[in-house]
Amino acid sequence: MEVLLQILIDGLVIGAFYALIALGYTMVYGIIKLLNFAHGDLYMLGSFVGFTILSFFTGDGGFNGGILGLAVVFLITMAIVGTIGMGIERIAYRPLLLAPRLSILITAIGVSLSLEYSSMIGWGASYKVYPISPPTTGFDILGAHVSYTQIAMIAIAGLLMYGLRIFIEKTIYGKAMRAIALDQTASGLMGVNVHRIIALTFFIGAALAAGAGIMSGVYYGTINFMMGFIIGLKAFTAAVLGGIGNITGAMVGGLILGIVESFGMFYLGGAWKDVLAFSILILILVLKPTGIMGEKVTERM
Repeated sequence: MEVLLQILIDGLVIGAFYALIALGYTMVYGIIKLLNFAHGDLYMLGSFVGFTILSFFTGDGGFNGGILGLAVVFLITMAIVGTIGMGIERIAYRPLLLAPRLSILITAIGVSLSLEYSSMIGWGASYKVYPISPPTTGFDILGAHVSYTQIAMIAIAGLLMYGLRIFIEKTIYGKAMRAIALDQTASGLMGVNVHRIIALTFFIGAALAAGAGIMSGVYYGTINFMMGFIIGLKAFTAAVLGGIGNITGAMVGGLILGIVESFGMFYLGGAWKDVLAFSILILILVLKPTGIMGEKVTERM
């Protein structure tokens, strides 16, 4: 029992990261039907921006700002990367909104490579050690050890996801997003500033990915410029698993994928974790393309 509970807790932490990144995939797809394959690299960029800001506070690379200081760095990182996400939408995607889907998809791949190798040039190709070491202390539940860091990671991710849910359901901007997802042309005719709402969607998605990036850096301790590639594909898998275009589905899909991957690593070995994740993607696409919470959409003529 204690082993299963320990695996479950580890899976929830990994799944929380997947869910935060998957939300960006599903929001952008829901709004403009774009699979933004550069989204995983915004997660990587968030980890590096957080690393730079944290390292700036002391000359030796340590950080002594406490919880409040870390929270400020967290919010600043999200704001910076969110703004970069808006810039990418404005420069790379907006001119191609009316172009064939293949054109904008190829552009997304180009943006992804640009972010990866720009980061390599700016921060170097070697692994960077995060300038903060989270506590390993915690408490035991049924024989399983739960650290305060794991509790914090799950709680922060949960708050971000809950905040997004409230934003989408209760605010005028959230209603505008839902309207554009249903009919972009009609929304524009009714006075909705479509381009502004799309830019806001990119900002929110990029900010959430950056939040996952800085939490991942703190939790695992090391980062590198290629870290966004695989986790971006896995977050896409989570979005498809939950039902791409569905906010709740992205959250559920991320958590399920994290738990399944954690159990798979324990029983099959770490070498199988990527195989397991992408096997799930293939099975979902074959057996239930709409995902767990997705709905079939009838094409209107």
